[in-house]
Amino acid sequence: MAEGQRYLIAGLGNPGKEHRQNRHNIGFMAVDRLADQFGISMSRAQSKAVVGNGRIAGEQVILAKPQTYMNRSGDSIGPLVNYYHIPLENVLVIYDELDLPFGALRLRPEGGSGGHNGMKSIINHLGQGFPRMRLGIGRPPGRMEPADYVLQDFRGAEIEVADILLNEAVSAVETYLSDGIDLAMTKHNSVNSEM
Repeated sequence: MAEGQRYLIAGLGNPGKEHRQNRHNIGFMAVDRLADQFGISMSRAQSKAVVGNGRIAGEQVILAKPQTYMNRSGDSIGPLVNYYHIPLENVLVIYDELDLPFGALRLRPEGGSGGHNGMKSIINHLGQGFPRMRLGIGRPPGRMEPADYVLQDFRGAEIEVADILLNEAVSAVETYLSDGIDLAMTKHNSVNSEM
């Protein structure tokens, strides 16, 4: 297989059953949805991540869920990128975003962390030049601390919105793999997202 023809798609979250349905784990949920939809077994451990290899949109992909806890995601993603010699433009990181309305999706070809600790950790390992998909979870209500809000599970009507968002994330990954980041941004970035 030619170098550069492989992609790493990493979803961010925290390991453990108690975090499985947390807002902060929507990156993990997106990778699980991809794995389910494309028959990719997520059964291998490598570089402190649960990984699976398969094909999506005709491309060879490695799906990864770092098991380092969110704030040290780079300790897993950095070594995976190095091991497989994946160019940064072929690394897509999917994660939750407080500053996007709940249900919004935003792809970007590169950028800063936006204060997201998982992204800070990855940028420390890779720099800023890799694509990312932010999945909007909205701001906490009232005076709730963001740290408490992101560790709450999706509830009630939120579950349906999250399900629609995850389906859109899968579709956006397919477009990114088949047509590149620019077309994926044009086609999938939510109209109501400000950033």
